Amino acid sequence: MTHPSAPKKQSKAILASVQLTGVSDSEHKGSLDELERLCTTLGFQTIGRVTQKRKALATGTIFGEGKLKELAHWTGGSGIVRGFRKGGEDEDEESFVYEDPDEEPSEKASVVVLDCEVTPTQLRNLEEATGVEVLDRSGVILEIFSRHARSREARLQVEIAKLAYLAPRLRASHVGGDRQGGGIGAKGAGETAHELDRRRIRDRIAELRQQLDAIRHGQTTRRAQRREAPCVALVGYTNAGKSSLMRALTGSEVLVADKLFATLDTTVRALQPETVPRILISDTVGFIKKLPHDLVASFRSTLDEALNASLLLFTVDASDPNFRSQLEVTQAVLAEIGATETPRRLILNKKDRLSEDDIAALQAEFPEAILLSTRNPEDVRALHEKLLNFFEGDMEEHTVLIPYADGKVLGQLRIRARVLHEEHEDEGTRVTVRAPAEVLVWLTQQLEGKKVQED
Repeated sequence: MTHPSAPKKQSKAILASVQLTGVSDSEHKGSLDELERLCTTLGFQTIGRVTQKRKALATGTIFGEGKLKELAHWTGGSGIVRGFRKGGEDEDEESFVYEDPDEEPSEKASVVVLDCEVTPTQLRNLEEATGVEVLDRSGVILEIFSRHARSREARLQVEIAKLAYLAPRLRASHVGGDRQGGGIGAKGAGETAHELDRRRIRDRIAELRQQLDAIRHGQTTRRAQRREAPCVALVGYTNAGKSSLMRALTGSEVLVADKLFATLDTTVRALQPETVPRILISDTVGFIKKLPHDLVASFRSTLDEALNASLLLFTVDASDPNFRSQLEVTQAVLAEIGATETPRRLILNKKDRLSEDDIAALQAEFPEAILLSTRNPEDVRALHEKLLNFFEGDMEEHTVLIPYADGKVLGQLRIRARVLHEEHEDEGTRVTVRAPAEVLVWLTQQLEGKKVQED
């Protein structure tokens, strides 16, 4: 198959993976567990797993001959690729001898999902051997992104990535050649994958990028308008609880779901209770291991919220035993877009799922981290206070007399700085403010020619 099509209800899936040298058992299992969650998000029911340890992927079929037949047993396929050379480099260093079991699986899989990215040739060979649709990890992620994209920008970004993924796979598949596009390209276009060609895909991608550039121009304008307001970007692995934290900090009705990639569109809301100046909180798309490169490139404008933020909150699910490697993925993606110099804090989320011993161990390992549960109002209030302290750390207190004739300046100052005290005098209003240095420079410029008094 050339692309992931919309699955029927509870389509049966078999997961397949190769554990390469240097990958630990726990890392391998964690990756497969994550792949199963991706399949569940997509609507598949996983009925089994086929894994193999190898020094390298078999060139044409990923697996050795024995494992390929075992995989085909789950799907009802032949396990044979016509004309493909057997033996030699494609045999596994571990036992690959396969004997037909006495009993057939109680259920047959209608799709094979691989925990790696496959080439068009491997896709064709695997579908011939198994007789069913074969998806790789990238294809699954792209389809989930397609279903969860809500804004026009996100839909355009996903379509560009899916078309780039589709182009080299147009005629690689033996399975499902007459099926509809399944969301690839414009929805409802009605063309089959085989009717598309690379030229039309290139033209479509160029058209989509033009539309995306227009949207990004508007985003750049909006970012410039709110640049003076400090912004906190929530970043982290998918399903780490960023949206729950966003809701807790801002009181906004953002989507909270126990699914991978529930949030694709950046949401920006003001910290509540509101502060002066306002602190903005942005919720960004989650990261994941082996994220398709085209998706990282496509969502670069979305990730620009992190690039332009004043503070990054690295949010992890502390109850997930793999959160350390997930944190590394987040750091690597942000490094790829250049967000390495921005101040950051580590949020160890979902504390309510941890034992007291776990909490003590994490506090010893990450003494600077903030442990919290978004379900605990006290934890949220404590984080609120830490955010205020961070942004007020570089602020200065100044007392200034603003003449009554410059009342407009006083109104703007109340928006841009925290007014600690006001006192009305004969010549004007004497205010004590706490503000960043750039706001005080602005105030001086506005009152140029007036007497500025400081205590």
